[in-house]
Amino acid sequence: MTPTLRILYRGPLSSCNYGCEYCPFAKHTEIDAEHDADRRALDRFVAWVGEQRDRRISVLFTPWGEALVRKRYQDAIVTLTNMEHVEKIAIQTNLSCRLDWVERCDKSKLGLWATYHPGEVAREKFLAQCRDADRRGVRFSVGSVGLKEHQEDIAALRDALPEHIYLWVNAYKRQMDYYTPDEIARYTQIDSLFPINTERHPSEGEPCQAGQTAISVDGDGVMRRCHFVRDPIGNIYDSNFADALQPRLCKNETCGCHIGYVHMDRLGQYELYGDGLLERIPVKPVWRALPMSP
Repeated sequence: MTPTLRILYRGPLSSCNYGCEYCPFAKHTEIDAEHDADRRALDRFVAWVGEQRDRRISVLFTPWGEALVRKRYQDAIVTLTNMEHVEKIAIQTNLSCRLDWVERCDKSKLGLWATYHPGEVAREKFLAQCRDADRRGVRFSVGSVGLKEHQEDIAALRDALPEHIYLWVNAYKRQMDYYTPDEIARYTQIDSLFPINTERHPSEGEPCQAGQTAISVDGDGVMRRCHFVRDPIGNIYDSNFADALQPRLCKNETCGCHIGYVHMDRLGQYELYGDGLLERIPVKPVWRALPMSP
């Protein structure tokens, strides 16, 4: 059997029930026709995965918005996790939906990448959702965008979470020199992998699994190496799509997003995350490597 193909799927969905000011899809509402188009694209993708029985497949859903408040995405994940040749199905989510649907999944193949938005949800409400997911036996990581004004909220979340749950912090990179050394140290106390995320890793000419064993796919089936290299390399709905899965060197100057640089060979992220790569759970408990400051 060929190596596992990791797919980052992002369909037309572009609406969210949260209003984060840094997100272009905050509180966006789609019309029925747009939802119908997203549903058709999702159904087609799920059917295609079902046909790839000679290939091991894992999928990370990375929607522009919040997908799990839509029943169609819950049903798609249920269907996909119960396919024998599927290794893992994960999704980025704000964890605002009910979680009873996960009981229909093969939970050994399910992963959640849950993002905490302090300005949109009370911490205790988010923690209650985390406890529910944990009680149900769902593997998940928790994280947040490391805005300065949210540092205390994120630290409190880390203290309240069970120790076995990894909490990651995404560095805010839209402003140069955003963090002071003390702020970097504080976030590193919360997430020992934070310094990796603060960098824009030099990537031009670097070998990367993107385009070979990992691809991004849009609602029309268009394949790209990753979300950050816009040139198409094929279409999964073409019979010869696998011909496009070839080693490639990165053409971008730098790579600063986790879902991009995690595939760079020299950074060793595959070894760090193992089978928790899609849901962002390291193999070993590397978090909380430093004592929390008072």
